[in-house]
Amino acid sequence: MVCDDHSGSVWVKAALLAILIADTAQAADAVNGAKIIENRALSACLLCHSGPFPAPYLQGNIGPRLDGVGDRLTPDEIRERLLDPSRFDPDTVMPAYGNVEKLNRVGSAWRGRPILTPPQIEDVAAFLSTLHAK
Repeated sequence: MVCDDHSGSVWVKAALLAILIADTAQAADAVNGAKIIENRALSACLLCHSGPFPAPYLQGNIGPRLDGVGDRLTPDEIRERLLDPSRFDPDTVMPAYGNVEKLNRVGSAWRGRPILTPPQIEDVAAFLSTLHAK
């Protein structure tokens, strides 16, 4: 395995996060995932995205609509985008909800900790996987 980080700490942290996520995958709660998305103070998803949520006039239009995301992406792809969206688009403005390494412009409240915990990420991925086109 090739690793740019000679200490290997990035790989170790990624492996531990993957284990935590695998352990929580079976306990994912789509109802809680919807609540997390709708909670602007917790996830801020609706600052940039819109979808089948209350108060459409308070939803954003910077990111893609979340309607039908369950048709466009697998649950694993959704999870990976939540964890570190810059892996798919280096110019994205979407925050890395599960990554704490090599980030720019991180608010002081989130420095050194992920925005969402692994179980919260699983819940959000579970909910988003249920959103299909009408």
